[in-house]
Amino acid sequence: MNHDLSTMIHEQQPMNYQQTLNYLYTQLPVFTRVGTSAYKADLDNTIELCKRLDNPQHKFKSIHVAGTNGKGSTSHMLAAVLQTAGYKTGLYTSPHLKDFRERIRINGEMISEETVVDFVAQHRQDFDEIAPSFFEMTVALAFDIFAKEKVDIAVIETGLGGRLDSTNIITPILSIITNIGWDHMNLLGDTLPKIAAEKAGIIKPGIPVIIGEKQDEVADVFIRKAEKENAPISFASELFEAEKAESGKQKAESHLLDVNLTTHYSPLTTHHLQLDLTGTYQLKNLKTLLTAIDALRLQGYIITDDHIKTALRHVKTLTGLHGRWETISTSPLTICDTGHNPEGIAEVLKNIATVNYQQLHFVIGMVNDKDISKVLSMLPKNAIYYFCRPDIPRGLEAESLKQQAEPFGLHGEVYPSAKAALTGAQKAAATDDLVFAGGSTFVVAEVI
Repeated sequence: MNHDLSTMIHEQQPMNYQQTLNYLYTQLPVFTRVGTSAYKADLDNTIELCKRLDNPQHKFKSIHVAGTNGKGSTSHMLAAVLQTAGYKTGLYTSPHLKDFRERIRINGEMISEETVVDFVAQHRQDFDEIAPSFFEMTVALAFDIFAKEKVDIAVIETGLGGRLDSTNIITPILSIITNIGWDHMNLLGDTLPKIAAEKAGIIKPGIPVIIGEKQDEVADVFIRKAEKENAPISFASELFEAEKAESGKQKAESHLLDVNLTTHYSPLTTHHLQLDLTGTYQLKNLKTLLTAIDALRLQGYIITDDHIKTALRHVKTLTGLHGRWETISTSPLTICDTGHNPEGIAEVLKNIATVNYQQLHFVIGMVNDKDISKVLSMLPKNAIYYFCRPDIPRGLEAESLKQQAEPFGLHGEVYPSAKAALTGAQKAAATDDLVFAGGSTFVVAEVI
């Protein structure tokens, strides 16, 4: 920490926005940067911090979204629909890609820098006494803002897990769990049922819960928990079918995903939709979204089919979502995606298979606290790899990544940064090649 910032903190002098962020990053453990040492296995700090804020989480209605993959996209789509329907909508997600304020939005607008500065200045003594993690502080800030701004409803995405996630002090009107996959096993459990049990911790007494994908290995975990809590449960994948409407390979200029929808029970009359989130994995998230909308309609929310159609064509504009099968250049065609665990990479590979290209150039960086062998075993051997280290403390050294990749038949060169790797890939690529960047959310943050 620099001397001036240290002096400001010690003497409680006013800080500007950048100094405030530096304070948060240096004083509070940040999971996305340092990993498990920042993870708090209880809700005590969040409960105490929110108690000092007069429990803002009880002053607005909320929807709670958990899951291994798809929870970010689902949260953003749901927020887009709600704000299009005229509801003042809060949205809390993590991590951010570029700006800390991406985590907390109201009707798609990031909170102001002044809001962050004022909140930290006002509660610095509480932080010193409680010693919350960065995530616990951020959750408290989000809840405080949503209460003060009197949002009609807030979509709250869990950070990690569910049962012990800091967001799990809310009593939502609806709970959503997208799916279960292999991620954060060191914290959530080494089997899918154990991971599912942690995610199922957001199921509350009497509150409807929607499970996005019915997976045989874990469905009973959710059914038993829902029965115990007397919570009505629905599996979205059993209520809707969705498929891409157009056939053939994706064109570089494609910016909408055309979807044909079949409903098995629903009063929804929409049978053709277009999404500006073009990854085919959004078909799964779409089913979850529509099941959630039906549940909200049953609770009196006025959401029309036109609201849905309009919102889904403009999710990125309405909410600021980035990094989901996003085209960042067309010459050569360059796409990035935040999928980083085995299930996420499987979806990325399905999307790559829909693109016409001669040679695949794969920019990849990963973190150092996960078993990456399963992901490496899945990647195509005929691609040219550009290895880099995400610019965070837990980033895996590029040379180490290269060495771990080679036994899997993955070959390429090491680059000093994600941007340098992307530049190298784009220079090497012919006009009809494909450049893909991913492997870590933080690689995507650097290349966009």
